[in-house]
Amino acid sequence: MITFGLDSAGRTAAVALMRGEELLFESFLCAGHTHSETLMGLVDGAFKATGLSPADVDLWGVCAGPGSFTGLRIGLATVKGLALVHGAPCAAVSTPEALAYSCPAGQGTVLAALDARRGEVYWAAFDLASRARLVPDSAAPVKDLAQFVENCKKPLFFVGDGAALCYNVYGQTEGVLPCPPALGLCRGAGVCLAARAMNDRGEAMSAAALAPSYLRLSQAERERAERGQSLRP
Repeated sequence: MITFGLDSAGRTAAVALMRGEELLFESFLCAGHTHSETLMGLVDGAFKATGLSPADVDLWGVCAGPGSFTGLRIGLATVKGLALVHGAPCAAVSTPEALAYSCPAGQGTVLAALDARRGEVYWAAFDLASRARLVPDSAAPVKDLAQFVENCKKPLFFVGDGAALCYNVYGQTEGVLPCPPALGLCRGAGVCLAARAMNDRGEAMSAAALAPSYLRLSQAERERAERGQSLRP
């Protein structure tokens, strides 16, 4: 099975191609450019370097959220456009789950956190040995993770672009170990592995059915709601 994985949910962009268990190609970019400028170049590079084409892909994986609203839309549109032509199934991968599969550690717990601003993170946690999900994706203030951090199986690693926020609060907690920032970001291979796990669970879908999972309102929607509440008598 040829699996293609793509992440553009945050500040970084990543793509990968796998044949079965073999990683054929992986590319990662964090250069301050917008995904609309760089993502197709990464995709094109993956196919040129491997000699494959989109027609060879058996399963498309893409981070569908949570994450940057704009980044998610760009990534989903890219995969939809490529997959629709050839009819291969797709996996709308949870960004925290892709981060968990990207984590190099093998034992304990991984808590994947994305910076959701205003002192909040999008987060979920997974057992590292099996990558089994421990809690659903959710958005919460960093301080609200205290009970989980105290009671989960150790060692505990924080990954994702919200990891620093978590380490700032819980870094001195017994059993919490550092993960080098460069190894705690989402990899294309992590998206591929998460997509394959979803496919094995019967959770793949058509390209037309791909949709983002934002988990909360956009900033504009939140501000509009706040203005509406302030105008109430």
